[in-house]
Amino acid sequence: MGRVLPGGPGGGGGTDLVVNQDDLGGVGHEAFVLHGRLQKQADIAGAGIDQGGSGSTMQAAAALKTSGFALGGELETTMSVWTSQVKTVLQACAHISNHLDYSKKAHAEDDAAIAASLRNRDGSAVPVSRIAEYFK
Repeated sequence: MGRVLPGGPGGGGGTDLVVNQDDLGGVGHEAFVLHGRLQKQADIAGAGIDQGGSGSTMQAAAALKTSGFALGGELETTMSVWTSQVKTVLQACAHISNHLDYSKKAHAEDDAAIAASLRNRDGSAVPVSRIAEYFK
């Protein structure tokens, strides 16, 4: 079932956005897939990890610093910033995926509850004229 959000430019009552459940599911799935790929492919801090727990890039940074090259400290800084940014993107992907999964489920439950509340005792649909009374 789709969602139509009223409004649009100028604040009129026309439709501005339509979102279908399939669209939400697709975006959530892509965020989940991106999260998995980023977790595996963007972890340059963990690449070539040694017994001490340092990745090959940090090992190179330490070796450069020991040899007196300023590049060693800059490489450490680069690794720190990269790792922080990758974690931020991973958190965003997880948030998007989880939120859209939740939204899809919640809207389906809302739709079922609304449909149930708009039925007569015998199960027949409430006429439009009676539904209009709810919005007065």
